[in-house]
Amino acid sequence: MGTLAKKIGANIRAKRKELGISQDGLALECSVDRSYMGRIERGEVNITVEKLYQVAEKLGCAPASLLP
Repeated sequence: MGTLAKKIGANIRAKRKELGISQDGLALECSVDRSYMGRIERGEVNITVEKLYQVAEKLGCAPASLLP
């Protein structure tokens, strides 16, 4: 995947860790498999805008804050 997906994934991981949320917990809250959440965080998949908004909501932040 491109560098954009990797940067977004890294930002999601950093915010999740900052809040002390496990990858399993975030995946459960977002109704996705933990392995898929891992792939998002590693930048192996392109996250949809809809999923980005959902993740941001669960992390308590603005979607724009997860963008590079």
